[in-house]
Amino acid sequence: MRSLGEAVGHVWRAIRTDPGVSDSGEGSAAAGAGARREVRREVEAVERTTEAGHRVTLRRTTIEEVEVHPPRASPGAPPSVASADAASDPRPGP
Repeated sequence: MRSLGEAVGHVWRAIRTDPGVSDSGEGSAAAGAGARREVRREVEAVERTTEAGHRVTLRRTTIEEVEVHPPRASPGAPPSVASADAASDPRPGP
């Protein structure tokens, strides 16, 4: 259950944080569209020696990232003001 709580905490932190501001408080140039932000990196490593005397390292790296995309216009969204004005213009086009 601890891992579930950590995951929820990281998602909650990601939702509340401004993606354009780094942890140091400075704006990030890479914080544009689709910028990735690493929220956690966990490395687990186990070293064993086989019966033949070979040393084996088993390593698992988990990287949690948050990627923020700009909103897209959905098909059911109302048209923009410019396209609404063009559609209501009674004058013929060029």
